[in-house]
Amino acid sequence: MFKIGLVGGTGYTGVELLRLLALHPQARPVVITSRGEAGLAVSEMFPSLRGLVDLRFSEPDVQRLSDCDLVFFATPNGTAMEMVPQLLQVGCKVVDLAADFRLKDADLWQQWYGMPHACPELLSEAVYGLPELNRSAIAAARLVANPGCYPTAVTLGYLPLLEAGLIDSDSLIADCKSAVSGAGRKASVATLMGECGESFKAYGLAGQGHRHLPEIRQTLAQLLGAEVGLTFVPHLIPMIRGIHATLYARLKAEAVDLQEVFEQRYRDEPFVDVLPAGSHPETRSVRGVNNCQMAIHQPQDGATLVVLSVIDNLVKGAAGQAIQNMNLMLGLEERLGLQGAGMLP
Repeated sequence: MFKIGLVGGTGYTGVELLRLLALHPQARPVVITSRGEAGLAVSEMFPSLRGLVDLRFSEPDVQRLSDCDLVFFATPNGTAMEMVPQLLQVGCKVVDLAADFRLKDADLWQQWYGMPHACPELLSEAVYGLPELNRSAIAAARLVANPGCYPTAVTLGYLPLLEAGLIDSDSLIADCKSAVSGAGRKASVATLMGECGESFKAYGLAGQGHRHLPEIRQTLAQLLGAEVGLTFVPHLIPMIRGIHATLYARLKAEAVDLQEVFEQRYRDEPFVDVLPAGSHPETRSVRGVNNCQMAIHQPQDGATLVVLSVIDNLVKGAAGQAIQNMNLMLGLEERLGLQGAGMLP
């Protein structure tokens, strides 16, 4: 049984990690930290975990965490990079669910996150944790940067098309909608029910744009081997879980069986489900599970292609994908602890 540590377990991502780990057959959480809740029983904060997680929150302590085989960071941006070098030095593997190791350029990271990077020497080593793209590298890694929720839904939708060179990469449009849990568990006026309920809005367009934009561009550029032109428009929708990405691209050629392209690319992927032609995936179908469902449309048989991609932002967009990466890093079967059906209704 592998021993797992969790730094920062009081948010939605943290409790989702605990929910999945509690039922994992080969991994057991042994340490969970929170500076503000040290001493409190996990089950007192999260009654849903009563009888499943018998731990108390403790102060972050590298020495105690160093006894773990792998440590997850479910912390605000800028926290993991202060502790990760010490954990790697003592042989711990790390999966960071924040953004500390997603961008390869330290100057770009500082530009978007407003602080200098504490360990820029590790950025080149960190593996971007999208298994459908970097499975072999993840399995050999000691440090994995878990992708953001929007980047997961967007990248999986564009991946087969860019790999096959089927679309114009200069004019990609990602029109994405996210549930309010993507904003985290902290108190915020913007996510109060009275503020976002019965409403719908775009956000993150002023100034540089949304922080996930450089991450998406970096990953798509890796696929293509060149920079891409991407317009990314995120929206907030008044529901708890889910992301729906509507992705637009201009086709370079018309005589291509796009359904076959997607089905072949994802045939052996355990957590990507290409729906039959003409389908419209729904976020409720992936609620609570580590699946991405997608469908491909070519309206009026024109040159514009539309890919619909849906995930649960807390599972495939965060904790579930982190468990998937953990399984690969520890040499376990990739699907362990992640098999299940979406919750309906």
